[in-house]
Amino acid sequence: MIPPAFTYRRASSVDEALDLAATYGEDAKYLAGGHSLLPLMKLRFAAPSVLIDLGRVAELSYIRDAGTYVAIGALTRHHDVQHSPVLAADIPLLAHTAGRVGDPQIRHRGTIGGSVAHGDAASDLPAALLALDATFVVRGASGTRSVPATEFFKGIFETALEPGELLTEIQVPKPANPAAWSFQKFTKRAIDWAIVGVAVQGNSIALVNMGLTPLRASAAEAALASGASIADAAALAAEGTSAGSDIHASKSFREHLARVLVRRALEEVAARS
Repeated sequence: MIPPAFTYRRASSVDEALDLAATYGEDAKYLAGGHSLLPLMKLRFAAPSVLIDLGRVAELSYIRDAGTYVAIGALTRHHDVQHSPVLAADIPLLAHTAGRVGDPQIRHRGTIGGSVAHGDAASDLPAALLALDATFVVRGASGTRSVPATEFFKGIFETALEPGELLTEIQVPKPANPAAWSFQKFTKRAIDWAIVGVAVQGNSIALVNMGLTPLRASAAEAALASGASIADAAALAAEGTSAGSDIHASKSFREHLARVLVRRALEEVAARS
């Protein structure tokens, strides 16, 4: 399908992008890698009248060791996250998860900030960042603010970003035990969205595609904290979730997958620790 007509503007800096967003108001959308927004436009699920292309805002593409955390620019490509020596050493969960996104073409064009800002509950990286207790740095006309991952995802394709605001940086704390991680993903094909996925760092568990947003498996986490076995904690993985039913899987099957994948993930974490 062909998307509706729109005006295309290219920004060369964060300041220029924010100025363009202020000029065009709510009719404008930021374009990063395009793998989330453009398909929605082709299907007429989104119809912005102005696209602000961020592809040449080089200042937002970086991975830096910031001491207690790693700072990642929002326009950093999935491929660069996957192959970062800093992340491989300090936050291997994130590097591995980036390598499971789509196919090589998508990983070379898609950006970590675009995935986060899109707010799709079926995306892998938002759940991994939720398990890692990341913080998202946002800039807008009124200044800069930081939003914890636990407060960022509000609903289906809905985040804490206000109109005109731009996600600029992702700050990921270095885990005490970087090796204590696992990422499990059940798909029909390797390049598909997860029917259900699980990201675990230590005793933090996040779920992919088990609700309208990425979710923490809080009941399972609480069970682990109280000394429950892996099997008993995993049995609670679907508690408090709101998995949907569609042509790929029923609600009950997704809940079953969550329990199975959380158990596998926790067993892998235990083996690595």
